[in-house]
Amino acid sequence: MYEKIVQLKFEAKDGKKYATDCFSTEDLLRVIQSIPSPKAEPFKLWLAKVGYERIEETEDPELAFERAIKTYLKKGYSKDWINQRLKSIEVRKELTDEWKERGVGEGLEYAILTDEITRAWAEKSIKDYKKFKGLKKQNLRDNMTNLELVLTMLAEATTSEISKGGTIAGNTRKEIEEKTGKKVLSSKNVKQLRGKDETLPDALVGDELGGGE
Repeated sequence: MYEKIVQLKFEAKDGKKYATDCFSTEDLLRVIQSIPSPKAEPFKLWLAKVGYERIEETEDPELAFERAIKTYLKKGYSKDWINQRLKSIEVRKELTDEWKERGVGEGLEYAILTDEITRAWAEKSIKDYKKFKGLKKQNLRDNMTNLELVLTMLAEATTSEISKGGTIAGNTRKEIEEKTGKKVLSSKNVKQLRGKDETLPDALVGDELGGGE
């Protein structure tokens, strides 16, 4: 595993930055699996459990949705928000299936197209949208309001049918803002969202669950 080690500079107690041995998450978990210590056993059991669950989900994809619901509920999301979030995952899957059929490469090409759709409806790139909400690696959609999720779905659903779906959602956003006098895009993230529809505890961090969005 030595060849997998990379060095990154971290700030120490004296305020200076020193090169520190680091692993990627995947490589770190492999290291944990190889540690012959009772203290590592809980992590090994957890890894085995997660692996078993993924195998179950391969045989029955519906289980993935059920586990997602439980995870979001534990984090304090409202049921209404969870329904919107799961629907957004379904719409996103339909869009990526369409891209795949048209020969679009996964990974970078998906990211570029997603960025274009977001620019069209939100007038912000994914990077700027995350910065607007004060996010780093957290999943953007896990930090959206109900209305932001709806417009994201509208953009992606119409993009599956025609080439200018993001623009349609963008026009819808502008109409909503004009009629309500309020901005649709919210700078609030999962830590800050409050209200009747979304009452979330401060402990939430909105980590990666949807992935790559």
